[in-house]
Amino acid sequence: MKLFSLKGFLSTSITDILEKTDASKGGLYNHFNSKEALFFAVLSESRKLWRGKCLAGLDQIEKPIEKVIKFLENYRDRYLKDYENFPGGCIFVTLSVELADQRPQLAHELNEGFVRLKARINRLLAQAKEAGEIRDDFPIEAVTEMVFSGMLGASVTYGIDKSNSNLDHTINSLINYLRAISD
Repeated sequence: MKLFSLKGFLSTSITDILEKTDASKGGLYNHFNSKEALFFAVLSESRKLWRGKCLAGLDQIEKPIEKVIKFLENYRDRYLKDYENFPGGCIFVTLSVELADQRPQLAHELNEGFVRLKARINRLLAQAKEAGEIRDDFPIEAVTEMVFSGMLGASVTYGIDKSNSNLDHTINSLINYLRAISD
């Protein structure tokens, strides 16, 4: 997971993996019959970590708009700033950009996660609007697109500059926007 976060899938060699894991080639292929099988295992583990970090505490919040805000804070503080597991930044963004042209079937798996993320954000914002937490003159689809795109943009920028202050500024701008359109 760390190697894929730092170097991407294509640039991570089996030798890199063997050195990092201290495993033998036979041992690795005993567990994974191909590098692609390893990709899916890493993707699954990364998704579990992402869910644990980004969704932490959301079930304890009643207001949907506050859930979105907490989600954004978690995304920034608990996921993107997780240097231990993702030293290269958001593994999903890194891999999706790298694999889009080279391995479209793998990129498709990553895109499914982005589709689900956007749907989750949209669902929470729709609940917030239904509960009267978002003004009627703000179309939920446009707000969803802005939040989703802002998150991805923050991930890309943070992956490049590793600036906590820039990341904080970007995510705080999204949070401030959500608070501004709330009643």
